[in-house]
Amino acid sequence: MHTMTAPTAADPTRSRSRDVQGDFLLQPPNPAERLPRRIDPVDLRRLDLLALLTAAGIAPSAGDRDAIERLSELPGSVHTALRRWLEQAYGFCR
Repeated sequence: MHTMTAPTAADPTRSRSRDVQGDFLLQPPNPAERLPRRIDPVDLRRLDLLALLTAAGIAPSAGDRDAIERLSELPGSVHTALRRWLEQAYGFCR
C-alpha cells in the first residue's frame, strides 16, 4: 500500500504530485472536459437491478447473468414493478 504525504517545510522541493515511492498522482477530472455520453436504458436498468439485489443481500450467482440481462431488456414499467416488489419484500427504500 502506498502512503501519501504532503510536502513539508523541511523539503520544499518535493512535488505535491508525487507520493513517497515517486509515483505521479493523477489530477482530478475536469467536468467541463467530459465527453457527452448517453447510457442505454437497458444498461441503466441492469445496473439498477444489480444494485437493488445487492442492497437486498441477494448475491446473483454466475448463472443469473442471463436472467438479469433478459429482465433489463423488458420495458421500464416492468422494471419499476420489479423494483417495487423487491423493495417491499426486503423492507428497504432507495
